[in-house]
Amino acid sequence: MPNIDAIADSDIRLMIADMDSSVRDIIRYSVRDEGWACDEAKDGIALLKLLRRREYNLIVLEAELPEISGDMVCKQIRKSSRVPVIFLGRGASEEERLNCFAAGGNDFVQKPFFPREMLARMKSFLSLSGAAATKKMLNSGSLRIETYSHSVFIEGREIKLTPREYDLLLFFCRNPNKAFSREEILDLVWGKHFFGTDRTVDTHVKSLRSKIRPYHVYISTIWGYGYKYDT
Repeated sequence: MPNIDAIADSDIRLMIADMDSSVRDIIRYSVRDEGWACDEAKDGIALLKLLRRREYNLIVLEAELPEISGDMVCKQIRKSSRVPVIFLGRGASEEERLNCFAAGGNDFVQKPFFPREMLARMKSFLSLSGAAATKKMLNSGSLRIETYSHSVFIEGREIKLTPREYDLLLFFCRNPNKAFSREEILDLVWGKHFFGTDRTVDTHVKSLRSKIRPYHVYISTIWGYGYKYDT
């Protein structure tokens, strides 16, 4: 199984979108020892162009981004991606912060910020989302996930999963031996913008288990709480 404690991984790519080049520099310098790749954008239009060309493991997004505001960009992102988004803002009111969360943001950091605290927040989101363990292939016994093609194999036989079942299995495999509540799974797999219930998680776990037999026993139920992927 992959080691999700090893955050430093050259496969991790960040997007830093802020009109202030000094802010982008601070974040880029903060993560340079982690081995992460960084792309930068100074306005919303440039950011959307980059997002169409490649995928990112985490996005740091200025709320007051020029051309197209940060919350509008985040709404576009959430139409097709659940990548963690950390908003940056200066002197934002409670309503402005809430707008960022309503747009699909995962966190809001007030400027000026402490670089080491920002790095800790990014590491936390990368770990929770499973990006810290990003690899081209994940193996769990004879269960294999090829992330570049979104294909899943059991003992060499490909099994067909829905996109949500695939996301759920990938999340479990990237976070082994850790218990997650149903609410946490909803936030991390479906995204904070999704308004579902515990039943949503239970239904998809039941469906996933039926398709990955005999490895269904890897997904254990924590009664009254949630689920854990046991290795």
